[in-house]
Amino acid sequence: MKEKKAFIFFNCDEEKSRTSMNVFYNQEIYRDLKGARKALLNKIEAEQAAGRIHIAAADMDAVQQAILTGEPTDASALIQYGAIESFTII
Repeated sequence: MKEKKAFIFFNCDEEKSRTSMNVFYNQEIYRDLKGARKALLNKIEAEQAAGRIHIAAADMDAVQQAILTGEPTDASALIQYGAIESFTII
């Protein structure tokens, strides 16, 4: 049986240190479902538009692909001041 996953987007410092990831500030949890992945992408796009994170224009397609159809945590490497963490749902 495949383990179920959930993802949380965190605003963080440039080094993506755990201490800068505040679960009280970023508390939306996105399940590993098509609609939830789209909601996660919408959150990333809103954070980018608001200037709280930075994604190079050349990397935007890769970020979208990782979130919508791949491994969302892979997008973290392309996001400055933001990270996507994965958690196993029990």
